Amino acid sequence: MNALTQYSVEPVVRKNLNFKLSEVPRFWFGGDPFRTRMFDALSLTFPDGERYFIECVRLFKDQINDPDLQQRVADFIRQEAQHGIAHDKMNQVMREQGMPVDQFISVMKKMFKFELSKRSPQYNIAMTAAAEHLTALMAETFYSQKETLQDAHPYVRALLAWHAIEEMEHRDVAFDVMKQVGNVPETTRKFALAFTTVLMLNFTIYRANIMLKHDGFSRLERLKMTAKGLPWFIGKKGMLTAMKDQYLDWFKADFHPSQHPVIAQYQTWVDTLEATQDPIQAGEAFWQAGK
Repeated sequence: MNALTQYSVEPVVRKNLNFKLSEVPRFWFGGDPFRTRMFDALSLTFPDGERYFIECVRLFKDQINDPDLQQRVADFIRQEAQHGIAHDKMNQVMREQGMPVDQFISVMKKMFKFELSKRSPQYNIAMTAAAEHLTALMAETFYSQKETLQDAHPYVRALLAWHAIEEMEHRDVAFDVMKQVGNVPETTRKFALAFTTVLMLNFTIYRANIMLKHDGFSRLERLKMTAKGLPWFIGKKGMLTAMKDQYLDWFKADFHPSQHPVIAQYQTWVDTLEATQDPIQAGEAFWQAGK
């Protein structure tokens, strides 16, 4: 491993983790409906989004000859499958709250089916690698500063912590498939991140607005919530704005995801889970270890 790709950790598949999501209150982010539904809207994309990622990587599975990458792809697929299962449970909680989860999922399934059947394998693996870069950066952003998620319910914070850990572990897998066997043009690679970012942000805001409507908030109330709450995410000092520099590294010709250090408290989560076998305790220790 050279200096450009020095920060890397091996994927580990972890199963049957219980985050007690049925015990989480409706507005679990400090009673803030807007922040809650923004994170809920993001969670909605994960089960089918990660199944799409799995299919995109599988498009190239038979072309991979490197045994190390073959194993990492296998672990990537298994980790993403577990993420889908966990977020399906969170989606079920939203469904029980009266949210139009099935409507959202139906649209996503059609969209991903279109992408896989009508777009090239090169386009799809580039979109997957870009999305993995984005979610790994979100993971870093959520937990590097304690204050970011200090108002979040511990059980959801623990779910997101586990997901964050595993995103960091496999953040370079789809990228390496793209680079080693994908034969993806640089213009496609760079376009993929910009397009993925726009899609993810727009879909998240749209779904959050629909869910807030189902919560009983009027159009005016939702507009006021968005105007007040959106800067926390993407304002001048917003949570996601803080990852700008690492985000832009993607557009450098020699970029690799493992040029970025793994979050400082990574080992804290791993050690706590091993000691307690409790992902909620691990998530709490991980969050507490932030700055």
